[in-house]
Amino acid sequence: MSERETAGASGSGRHFTDRSTDHSPDLATGGATRDPSAHREEPEADYGHELVPGLTHTPRRTDIDPKAAKRAERQVLGLFLLSVAGTLVFFIGFYAVQLDSAENVGLSTKLLGGGLGLALFCIGAAAIHWARKLMSGEEVVQERHRLRSSDEERAAVIKDFQRGVEDSGVPRRKAILGGLVAATAPLLLTPIVLLRDLGPLPGRKLRETVWTEGVRILSDVTERPVRVADIPIGGYVAAIPETLLDLPHEGSAQLAERGKSAVMLMRLRPEEIVSQQGDNWGYEGVLCYSRICTHVGCPLGLYEQTTHHMLCPCHQSTFDIADSGRVVFGPAARDLPQLAITVDNDGYLVAKQGFTEPVGPSFWERG
Repeated sequence: MSERETAGASGSGRHFTDRSTDHSPDLATGGATRDPSAHREEPEADYGHELVPGLTHTPRRTDIDPKAAKRAERQVLGLFLLSVAGTLVFFIGFYAVQLDSAENVGLSTKLLGGGLGLALFCIGAAAIHWARKLMSGEEVVQERHRLRSSDEERAAVIKDFQRGVEDSGVPRRKAILGGLVAATAPLLLTPIVLLRDLGPLPGRKLRETVWTEGVRILSDVTERPVRVADIPIGGYVAAIPETLLDLPHEGSAQLAERGKSAVMLMRLRPEEIVSQQGDNWGYEGVLCYSRICTHVGCPLGLYEQTTHHMLCPCHQSTFDIADSGRVVFGPAARDLPQLAITVDNDGYLVAKQGFTEPVGPSFWERG
């Protein structure tokens, strides 16, 4: 059976020769058949000699020069410490940068990606440099059996493991071990930190909007109250609640509420209205529905006057405005929520009440 030579783990200079013991010749005994139950002691390192036929070991500089070995140790430690710095940059990008503008969002993204990339790269580079410069670089023969190994060979595996620990330099080079722990320990916290973006739980925020009884309906373009006479038969007006303007413009509060509270007004002839979601929820042919598609939350706006169909531009879900906002086509699973409206003493359109069901796409807690 032929020999197979493989390079050692982590790019080190150690080479292994795997041999099957089933009727294979033992090169160390001049080609005689090897007894499967016999165990041959590993030869000690002898630099410059052939421990494995065809492989001649050439010592590295760190093998013969203590100063070079010490310098390589400092380089590995430096890479581990640089990894710690990268992890700290990741934490700074997540906690210290306020996401109140597009520029800060971009800065946070760069710090998160750059810091995490630097931390992972430095740990990998340190491990490779450690293996190539400081771990054992001698050639050894590794016995491999197809069936259960003998007790002697199992004991030899433990011996080889202990020898590997010794060859890695961990018992002698405490600084590198400390650097490895210091680099990996904070890095393990990064997935836990990212879990913060999954919370807190929304509570009832997804179920409620700022629509309440008596809230005026404003044009989304002019931010002025809307009268029935402002909407022609067959017309369409994108609208928002007046209370939306009371929310602060800074931050994301107003934008998040707009994504739930945006509505649309359509005026039909009373005889064209087939049904509504509640008795007298419209006013003189004016109907008000949520402008957020119930599929994935895209804003609606493609209104077909002749059929009274509202088309979502994202995935072509189609709703029949004249028939309770019913889904007539597309992937949306729920009808558009309708907002009951009337007029106040000044003749402006106002809400009779808030939405009676959550608006927008379905979510896990909706039930």
